[in-house]
Amino acid sequence: MNYEKILSACVQQMKPSGIRRFFDLAATMDDVISLGVGEPDFSTPWSIRKEAIDVLERKKIVYTANAGLAQLREEVSAYQEKKIHVRYDPQHEIIITVGGSEAIDIAVRGVVNPGDEVLIVEPSFVCYAPIVQMAGGVPVAIPTRQENHFKLTAQELREKITEKTKLLVLPFPNNPTGAIMTREDLEQIAEVLRDTDIMILSDEIYSAMTYGKKHCSIAELDGMRERTILVDGFSKAFAMTGWRLGYLCAPEPVTRQLVKIHQYIIMSSPTVSQYAAITALKECERDVERMVKEYNIRRRYLVEAFNRIGMTCFSPEGAFYVFPSIQCTGMTSEEFCEKLLEEERVAVVPGNAFGESGEGFVRVSYAYSLRHLMEAVSRMTRFLEKHGGNHE
Repeated sequence: MNYEKILSACVQQMKPSGIRRFFDLAATMDDVISLGVGEPDFSTPWSIRKEAIDVLERKKIVYTANAGLAQLREEVSAYQEKKIHVRYDPQHEIIITVGGSEAIDIAVRGVVNPGDEVLIVEPSFVCYAPIVQMAGGVPVAIPTRQENHFKLTAQELREKITEKTKLLVLPFPNNPTGAIMTREDLEQIAEVLRDTDIMILSDEIYSAMTYGKKHCSIAELDGMRERTILVDGFSKAFAMTGWRLGYLCAPEPVTRQLVKIHQYIIMSSPTVSQYAAITALKECERDVERMVKEYNIRRRYLVEAFNRIGMTCFSPEGAFYVFPSIQCTGMTSEEFCEKLLEEERVAVVPGNAFGESGEGFVRVSYAYSLRHLMEAVSRMTRFLEKHGGNHE
């Protein structure tokens, strides 16, 4: 059989994830310190795990309502109202999804028609552009710059808007850069959008993880709630990556359509995870604070260490990544990562995996113990000494 003719041309042309490539390669090697995957190294808090065990013991493993357990949607509504001061009707404006990734997928598919343009702030998470392409849309990158701390500016947004623009993907706090957008930053973006019909997909999966400045959602600003699909979840803040649970919040006319996609492809999100998530929202605020405090210690250590050894690195204010420059080596991002893995057994992710504007940088996750980070810095220092890094 000729599989090239049988398989979707769109899928065949799609590049595999640049994140997974280095993670999978590192898994085949010994003595590797892998700082490539954005997965908390903390155990899921015990009260969450205990609730899951209790649910299993009670044999409550049945389908839930398509949009998710009513109690969970009520807790999500209360959580968002407390955090961003915006209320979403738990019955009509919240959908519980299989991770934030499904929320992004159904949001794009529910909004984008073939030929519509979707503006994607880059560097950013690898899934946005492929999902847009599979929906028949046209991804349009908006590169951000280190000198602006990788924030989107109003001028950069204006320059990319055309009559075909349908959706803006706003991924803050940002993966891979750790950048955030303050209320003042977002007000400028809102001013550009207020007189348009452009929707916003605000990916706020790292919103509980900021350092020094409280997270602000664009949905908080005047006239923005009605055009915003807010995506969040439990993977990062509550150390629940494998539980695969996220959600989206949006105006009822939007969720009424998006839930139909969810019905047909998923039916309902994992039941055990949903019950556990109720406990997460009700009981685990202090656990999240404890983890964020530890991440902050690691963040400060890495920023100081990378700047000291010549890998210029601005101080991220959210998520759990740093995005240092490797331009001092004269290597491309992929060359740097390949050589570092081969020679020093340290795995990081090339910046261009997150968009072309990420070239010249690498993403380093600090969702790992301080001991691992210190050993990784020691090895990277040795690597730079061999390859022309300018450091003290």
